[in-house]
Amino acid sequence: MNNYEITRLDYGVTRFREKFISADWRCNIWHIQGRERDLIIDTGFGLSSLSAAITEISDRPIIAVCTHSHHDHAGGLCQFENRCGHHAEAKIFAEPSRKAIVADLLDASVIRKLPYEGFDIETWCYQPAPLTGLIDDGDIIDLGDRHFHIVHVPGHSPGSVAIFEPKTGIILTGDAIYDGVLYDHLFHSVPDQLVESLNKILSMDFNIVHAGHFHSFDKDRAKIIVSEYMDGKRSMLCPIS
Repeated sequence: MNNYEITRLDYGVTRFREKFISADWRCNIWHIQGRERDLIIDTGFGLSSLSAAITEISDRPIIAVCTHSHHDHAGGLCQFENRCGHHAEAKIFAEPSRKAIVADLLDASVIRKLPYEGFDIETWCYQPAPLTGLIDDGDIIDLGDRHFHIVHVPGHSPGSVAIFEPKTGIILTGDAIYDGVLYDHLFHSVPDQLVESLNKILSMDFNIVHAGHFHSFDKDRAKIIVSEYMDGKRSMLCPIS
């Protein structure tokens, strides 16, 4: 597990972060423990074995869910047998290209340490990972003793989803909302949809956001982030002067 920073949180949640990806780019990889099976939400770049790292802390079957198909969230999806994502991005998971996974944003500064000899971030694309299960708004993932609801939150990307557990008030939001400038300028981003999705998230009865990047935060902080986004302070399309 030397390639990952691992932080254990409440309610059986563990956060994995790839050490060799720059701190301002790497995504949060979430592992959630269930009685009969575990849930992985997002899989990072996948430049080292996430599946092997998971086996160090759990021997239960894994359901891997990607909140969306971008390079920093879905690169390791191919390492898991049970792979779930939204149907709007199913073709990208199965037939990734650098444009479709927005890998054109990458440059050498993103990689802190080369994962293997000859690795070139300028040409890299993650391996195909055809979905074995399609998820959509209202679907439920059953871990035996825990039930997570799928929430479709397009805008950052057409198939972006959040994963919500009503019992604990945990919501995992991918890149729909995190405590930073929100990427609403990508080739398939739709800012008006993102506004709707942010309001949809705020309407839910959650306590803690485990986001796709940076730290976790509570609902009060989420309200501030959304308000600042609406004012243009957290939009890539309206950079702060």
